[in-house]
Amino acid sequence: MISSSHAVANRTAVLRQGSASILLGMLTLLLLWSVSGVSMAALEPADGALQQGLHYYRMGELDRAQAVLLDYLAGQTDPVQEPEALLVLARIYHQHGRYDQVLHYLQRVPKTLRGSEAQLLEGAALVRLGRSEEGLTLLAGIDDSRLSRSDQGCRLADLATGHLDQQHWLQALYFIHAYLPLAADREQTDALLQRTGEVVTDQLSEAQLAEAVFMFQGSAVGQAAGLQLALRNWHNGNELAARRQIEKVLQQPNAFPGREEAVKLRDRLFGAPVKSRVLGVILPLSGRYAVFGKAVRRGIELALEQLGNAEYPVKLLFRDSAGDADLSARAVSELANSGQALAVLGPLTGTAAKGAAARAQLERLPLLALSQRNGLAETGPYVFRSSLTSSMQARALARYAIEVRGLRTFAVLAPDNRLGQEMSSRFAAEVEQRGGHIVASRRYVADATDFRRQILLLKGENPDAPEQPVTPEAKEEQPPLPFEALFIPDYAERIGLIAPQLAYYGVRDVPLLGINGWNDPELLRLAGGYVEGAIFCDGFYRYSPYPFVQAFVNSYFERFGEEPTILEAQGYDAAGILLAQISRGEQLSRDDLRNALSQLRNYPGVAGATSFDAQGDAQKVLFLLQVQNGNIVQIN
Repeated sequence: MISSSHAVANRTAVLRQGSASILLGMLTLLLLWSVSGVSMAALEPADGALQQGLHYYRMGELDRAQAVLLDYLAGQTDPVQEPEALLVLARIYHQHGRYDQVLHYLQRVPKTLRGSEAQLLEGAALVRLGRSEEGLTLLAGIDDSRLSRSDQGCRLADLATGHLDQQHWLQALYFIHAYLPLAADREQTDALLQRTGEVVTDQLSEAQLAEAVFMFQGSAVGQAAGLQLALRNWHNGNELAARRQIEKVLQQPNAFPGREEAVKLRDRLFGAPVKSRVLGVILPLSGRYAVFGKAVRRGIELALEQLGNAEYPVKLLFRDSAGDADLSARAVSELANSGQALAVLGPLTGTAAKGAAARAQLERLPLLALSQRNGLAETGPYVFRSSLTSSMQARALARYAIEVRGLRTFAVLAPDNRLGQEMSSRFAAEVEQRGGHIVASRRYVADATDFRRQILLLKGENPDAPEQPVTPEAKEEQPPLPFEALFIPDYAERIGLIAPQLAYYGVRDVPLLGINGWNDPELLRLAGGYVEGAIFCDGFYRYSPYPFVQAFVNSYFERFGEEPTILEAQGYDAAGILLAQISRGEQLSRDDLRNALSQLRNYPGVAGATSFDAQGDAQKVLFLLQVQNGNIVQIN
């Protein structure tokens, strides 16, 4: 409860003092106002004393600026020169907390020269002098589109303070909610959040709390209200409603009044959370996929050596999936319970990952899968996926071709298998979304060696017409192609057969677009000059000029005696993402870690900068590669 009017006054004074210091810090050093068509720039130049005072003000020497400007005004005979000095003095007194002097000097400024900033200063001063009703009227009348972002935040903070003084509780919470995304001053923000906690605890009815939860969802204000609503449900014996409400409150990682109390309530309602520095890893360490699992394991172990915190060590518990869904699901349960793992990394293969994801969601255990299988992250909010996918590649290629190269028409030549079908479909969707068009598409059997028919059909020619000898003159007289670029989602070995036939049948001087399967030294050996200028992407490029990629490649070579592939890189990054969260001093719970992963943005991984979307799927910045002068080089 707010114990007395004296306590309220003390808290209000603290808030006013914090707001005063930030307001002048946030107000820009704009010294010219233009209101009602009157611009300070149109006035006559100020004399030397005015310029000296303004110089001291810009340098932050407020006392010297104040003394010079006061002397200047005392000797000033031309009223046209006064407004600039008066406005700066008002700012100085505002920063000193002399709000009566703020009003005194602002009142001497002609109304036609009082812009939005002057109105903001006056309104804030009135609120701080206890004349909140007058101050609110002024602040509400400001067109905030004419204010800077920081000034908009100051206005909202002052409006919140005024409504708190007037005991307009929901209105005050509204302005605090609006202020938080613009907050730049920690002291002022803490003071407003403290008042938020007091209001939702002591001033709102249960119906008003429910309204506040709905109106301010996603912010600290809504979470503070949600905590109080959960507590009241719990005290009233409605445990089910309390559990639902406290889960919603803790889903967002915001700092809000009473967060520790919310965690304690959650523990009472659900049982104590798991807090540990144990990381489970599920990989195919035996069977047909063992070679891939062991490669990923090397990357994970190197990450622990380099990125772990010796003061707060993380323990790895490895389990073999053998590529099996049931075995992987059992491993998740064992790691979640007897293993007390905070999270699980893996599995790698699609079938195993699907079984592990379903069990991890049931156990409420964060899982960071490394499989390309579609739909994994859709299993639930505890499942994340960080691997190179067909969607990422299609998006990167389409964006580069259309937005950077300015291409608009595309053809597709793809194998008639799952890879070809999925990549073709996703590339077409990305192209259409960006305003491009797929004008021709052909498929070939996966083990084909002759592509004449498909190439001629792409060109719009009849492959059943009698073949004519192709002379140099005929090659020169070829009609223009109906497309500007050709996408071929296959591997280097097949491209070595396709590329020469494309040139022979007249598909020349158009960019060839490919997938990560092109990033292979065999491409240059098999296709040679026929792939010059080709563009493709990959999730890892060991010859990248990025220093952190070079450092990873060198350290991996020193540790294992060979160069890493994308598997080792993805294992290194996935472990790094989790280690960045759990090797710190604080003890996280599984829900804390899940929330942290959902907020991850641009983790600087060697396999591409990584963020997670709302679904839990990684969004990566891929490496764009091109064949230039017979070499594969990075172009982004």
